[in-house]
Amino acid sequence: MKVEIRNRICFISVDREEHLNAINLNVLSDLKSILAEYEKSKEIRSLILTGEGKKAFIAGADIKAMSSMSPKEAYNFSKLGNDITLLMDNYPKPIIAAINGYALGGGCEIAMACHIRLASENALFGQPESGLGLIPGFGGTQRLPRIVGLSNAYKILLSGAMIKAEEAKRIGLVTNIFKQEDLMNEAISIANKINSKSPGSSSKIIQLVNKGISLDLKDALSLESSYFEEIFKDENKDIGIKAFLNKEKPNFKD
Repeated sequence: MKVEIRNRICFISVDREEHLNAINLNVLSDLKSILAEYEKSKEIRSLILTGEGKKAFIAGADIKAMSSMSPKEAYNFSKLGNDITLLMDNYPKPIIAAINGYALGGGCEIAMACHIRLASENALFGQPESGLGLIPGFGGTQRLPRIVGLSNAYKILLSGAMIKAEEAKRIGLVTNIFKQEDLMNEAISIANKINSKSPGSSSKIIQLVNKGISLDLKDALSLESSYFEEIFKDENKDIGIKAFLNKEKPNFKD
């Protein structure tokens, strides 16, 4: 994995270009360590995850490595992947996926755990596990229906077919499509906009969305009111409101 910190953005790149950035245990372990290292860091306010090269974001799991796994090893591999994607779901700093090519299997699943997903024009998405006699193991059967709806999810999961970036945008799997050469700059632009806002607000919004989505609306709204009360204890609330009233740019604290 490659890691670079620039302008309060943590750039993480899966660095297995010769294998289309396929996931193995080392990649998962590295990603987990990087996320743990920067979770409470005041050095960064957002993250961008991508893959090295121009062909793949993450083209899935390393099938050769999986071929020799025992059932127990397969469980542990899935459990590690699910632990990491849950960590990403609930990460206190926004994670942007810059999907620059194949996002298949575990790659699609890791992308789905990011808070914002941007794609290049050549991006391809899919969950091809059924064609290998497998099932998704990093949350694909659970996140995909929540993101794109049951019918779209069943079609993708059961057919194993790849879908293009345009279709992924139509069904809500990604928010925007850009030319390959513009993708990273666009991701940086969004990260900079996020970084200019209150980090406490970003963290609470992520928590609320993740907690509230599994509740009924009445309980979710009650939870939002309690968080709204809490945010009034954050000094950034005073900074933001004062700057707005004075027609100034706020300088939020970490």
